[in-house]
Order: sequence, then C-alpha cells, then structure tokens
Amino acid sequence: MVSQTSLSSMSRSGPYSRDGQGHGKRGSSRTALAVGIFMFLGACSGENGHEGATSPVATAPVPVEKPARIGLIVPLSGPHAAIGQRMRDAARLALPENQTPPMDVFDSAQPEGPAHAAQQALAAGDKIVLGPLTAGDTQAVASVLQPVSVPELAFTSDVAQAKPGVWVMGLTPEQQVRRLVDAARLDGRKRFAAFLPDTALGHSMGEGLTLACQEAGLETPQIAFHSSDPNDITQKMAQLSHHPSAGGAGAAQVSPGAESGPSAVDPLNDGDEIGASAGKSEHTEQPTGGASEVAPPPFDALLLGDTGLDLARVIDALRTNQLLVPQVRILGPMLWRSFDAKLGDLRGAWYVAFDEKQRSGYVQSYQNAYQQKPSPVADFAYDAAALAGALIRQNKLDVATLTQREGYLGVNGLFHLRPDGRMTRALGIYQIAPGGGSQLIVPASRDLASASSQPAGSVVPGQQAAATSSGAVQAKAVQAPSTAASDVAVWSPSRHAAVRSDALSTP
Repeated sequence: MVSQTSLSSMSRSGPYSRDGQGHGKRGSSRTALAVGIFMFLGACSGENGHEGATSPVATAPVPVEKPARIGLIVPLSGPHAAIGQRMRDAARLALPENQTPPMDVFDSAQPEGPAHAAQQALAAGDKIVLGPLTAGDTQAVASVLQPVSVPELAFTSDVAQAKPGVWVMGLTPEQQVRRLVDAARLDGRKRFAAFLPDTALGHSMGEGLTLACQEAGLETPQIAFHSSDPNDITQKMAQLSHHPSAGGAGAAQVSPGAESGPSAVDPLNDGDEIGASAGKSEHTEQPTGGASEVAPPPFDALLLGDTGLDLARVIDALRTNQLLVPQVRILGPMLWRSFDAKLGDLRGAWYVAFDEKQRSGYVQSYQNAYQQKPSPVADFAYDAAALAGALIRQNKLDVATLTQREGYLGVNGLFHLRPDGRMTRALGIYQIAPGGGSQLIVPASRDLASASSQPAGSVVPGQQAAATSSGAVQAKAVQAPSTAASDVAVWSPSRHAAVRSDALSTP
C-alpha cells in the first residue's frame, strides 16, 4: 500500500523592513514550496497476492535555493539613532533597493534587543549580517549567528569582539598602532615605548603596541600608564625616560591654571572652555641647563594617546625630560587629526589618518543623495555592504574569499579581513609641522601583504587604485602584478548607476 506524503508550503513574512526606515514594517509574503517527486518503477502488491517486479523508489526532493540576502542591524531608535540612520543610508548607497542582492534592515535598539534582530535576519534568509554598532550588541548578535555559521561584519572598534566569523570593521587602536610601528620601522626605529592614559583606549593602544612589536621581532616595548594628575604624569615620564625623579628641585610643575594653557584641545568635547581657549605654550625651547648630563632615553620611538589638557601636561613632561628631539619619534592616534593645528610643540611627530582626498568622491556621492555629509563610521557600513553585495552577486560569499590575503580597496583605502576576526588597514602617515598643522608624508600602502618590506611611501607597480568618474576609489581585490586582478569586490556609485541601467534594460 502506498503511503501518502503531505507537502506543506513554508511562508515567510517576517517583520523585517524594506522601506529603508527600519520600523519593523512587515514585507510582502513570499511562499516557497518544497516539492517532493515520487517515482514508482513498479507496481505495489495488489489484492490478488501478486507482487510487482520492483519496489517503489523515491528520489530526494529537488532543493530550491533561495536568493541570498543581506541583513543590516543598526540602531534606528534610541540615543544612537542618528548614527545608525546615517549608516543605513551609507549601506543603501552601496546597495540601492532596486538592485540585487536585497538588504533587510533591522533596529538593534528595538525593545526585544539586538539578539532578536539577528533572529529576524536569519528568518528573512540573510546569509551575512552587517553590524551592529556597539561591542555589547555585537556580542549579542554573534551569539545567534555563530551557531549557524552566518558571517558578521560588525561596526564596533572593540577588538575583543573579533573572532573567526565575526569581523571588527571599526577603526581600532590596534590597527592604528600597527601602522605606526610599520612606518617607524622603515624610518629606522627599533626600540619602542609608550606613555598612555590609564583608560580603555590607553590599554588597547598598549596591547596593540606589544602585539605589533612581537610580530615584528622587536624587543618588548616599555609601557607606562598615567592618571590625569600632573605630578603622576611628570614622575612617570621621568621614570620611563630613566631620568632623575621629577619631584626634586628644579622640576617643572604643571598647573591646570598655567598661563600658557594647554597646547591641544579635546576633539570629543567642543564645549570645553579650557580647550577652547587653548593657546600654544610659550616654552618651545629645550632647557639648556645641564643638557650635556642628560643620558639618551632607552627608546627611539614613543607612542602617546592623550588629548586635551592631559596631552598639554604630557608635552610639558616631554620637554622637561628633553624628549622632544629628532632622536625620538613621537607617535600618536588618529584623534590628533581634528586638532593638529594646535600641536606645534610636537613638530616632527607622526600620527595615522585616512586620506581625505581619497574619500572625497564617496563623500560627494553621499551628499548628493542625502544632502548631508556622512559620519566617519558610516564609511564602514558602505564598505561592508558593498563587499557583501559584490561577493553574493559573484557567488563567492565564503570565508576564504572574505579573508583573501590581498584585501580590498574601500572608500578609505585598502583593508584586509584576517581569519581571526581582526582587520588590517593601510593608513596614511601625517607629520606635525613646526607651526602646527600637518602634511601627508607616507601615503597609505596599496599592498598590505608587503607593506612592512616596502620603502616608505612607495607603491608596488601594478597595484594602483582605480578612480571612478565620481572620484571615489573602487574597492577591488589587489593582486600581485603577475596575477590577473580579481573583480571580487569592485564598487562605486558610478558602478551602481551602470548596474541599475543594465537591470532596467534587461527584459
């Protein structure tokens, strides 16, 4: 007797948003039927007792492959809504709604939480998830995606969230420090030290320096962490430089009310009255008394991480200990970019930053579309969306391609997703001018694989970035000159326009 098999349809009408507003709007229902085809090669036993020549054989159901989709999880409500909305807009610039693959947008700040947003993404059939924004949300989303091996390109800058399958797309302190160490090594620096604030940022920079030196085969760097207390800064700087304690006679004591004021302002606090009225220190020359008795410090490159009034105190401590000399290369974070005009006392110091000229085409495209400038973190949403879209269109969405050694060119330059979830970025090196301000002295490398072995500022032949008609840099796989360039992730607003035109003309 033949058993009957019931074939049921599975409808999917999950509460994901396709309207670009992220309000949980229910999309149109889409039903997929799982069809089982049973073929009988012989007859079943009849009532007359005669058996058929063969037994019934059932073939496996023909798999119906759903088109791959992309999920975007960002805060569209709550305190970070403005940031999340700009990130959504940047992702839409990379993946317009009328193009494939489709992108579903979810609010990480919804009452049910970011883990629920991740579950919605899985229910929608998303094969890769972009976001969320914060470290805590990244951990919650990863707890849902990791068991089913769905990759996550998170926008946090907390490198502690990096793991296989979860990539940290944000600009991390480790990425900045690694680039500074590579550039300083090419400058002949071999002995590194750090004088950092006793904060999460400071400790992340310290860990990054230790790791970068270890991977480069250098000595373990000396690292000192300080509080905001002027005496603590002065004394620990003296200890780091192996100078006599600054607490004795003749030590320069820095007071918050000093007439010279700080020589740097905090870029994160525009309303800081002390920072807003900051002027350059009047003491720009090194002390002359007893200079011949000062021994050279046990390092030739010193990493700093402070901003605002604390940086002013650190600069005074550097001056007191005669460390503002060519023999010591001062290194700093990207935060200095926003107020380098006030850092004349650190002339010759280096810091890392993106090249604004390289980003200009993308910025213009964003402004044309949304009548405002993108926030820097929105850049990562654009790159992530464009990369995911390109890989899906070419059926290459897998870990091996995501982490290919050559990396990809994004709106801010070359980046490489490492198998451990970390990211390497090719950043430019800027040098502080004598009167303040800076200039780009080492452009971002076009070859992450050999960046440490190339002369400073050199470009490997055959690995130039291609510019689009809009001025945006194409994001593409960078290959060695002997290898044909792969079109794994080529994107730009002009390419989107071309794809859109082709899609509209296709019957």
